[in-house]
Amino acid sequence: MWSNFFVQQDEEGHIGIAGTGQAGGLGAMKGGRGQRRTHKMSDSLEGKIKLAFFLSIIGVTLSVLGMGTEFWAELAQPKNSSGNQTCQMAHYGLWKGCIRTLWVADVDPERTSCGPAELPGESNCTYFKFFTSGENAVIFKKTTHNTLNLAAAILALLSLTMMAMGSICIAMALNKGVAFFLKPASFCFILSGVLVLLSVLVFHQSVLALLSSDHSVPVHHQLSWSVACVGSAGGILMLGGFLFILLSLPFNPWQKCLPHKNSAT
Repeated sequence: MWSNFFVQQDEEGHIGIAGTGQAGGLGAMKGGRGQRRTHKMSDSLEGKIKLAFFLSIIGVTLSVLGMGTEFWAELAQPKNSSGNQTCQMAHYGLWKGCIRTLWVADVDPERTSCGPAELPGESNCTYFKFFTSGENAVIFKKTTHNTLNLAAAILALLSLTMMAMGSICIAMALNKGVAFFLKPASFCFILSGVLVLLSVLVFHQSVLALLSSDHSVPVHHQLSWSVACVGSAGGILMLGGFLFILLSLPFNPWQKCLPHKNSAT
């Protein structure tokens, strides 16, 4: 029995007993497991990640709300152009457009054009055909440019994809308890915010191209609340991405930037 053990002396002079049989092997395995154990994130860091993720979710919600509605741009004819008691206006987004017929009596007397779209009236909405057959849409004798509209829609879809990937990375970081996934999540959210803002810029160029296609019909145009939602979402997503970058750093940036006060003085 005593042959299964031996006395071992380390460099500091301490004497220990190690087993050469099955007991020694189990001890080595336990020691290896202890060395491979990774340090998980603290509770304070996890709380900060959840707050930043909540901010990013607000941006994602505003993006989905703005992209799913058709109030990106409003085109309104002069309210007395038809010469009767009704006037027409149009509002459209990335996927479809609507023509609304409003009563002139409901329009503000100080307003020269028909609208706004929130007034009661009849609405006729159709989806754009440049996603299926490539045909341009005609709104008040003005023709859309399908390339610009398609580019704005593709940028919006790519931004939604990056939002989903960033959310998956944050969910894995919180589930596994490691901060490794914060950097790819920050990249995804920053890129999604940039793509959202690019989508708004390209859509605005498509509106200007629509107006310049025919100058015979005077039309008043303005960007509506859907663009405001999407633009705000782009800024919020980029802010959330920068916060994830700060949280992924191995040191506290505030302690590096702000000078330390000597307690003795």
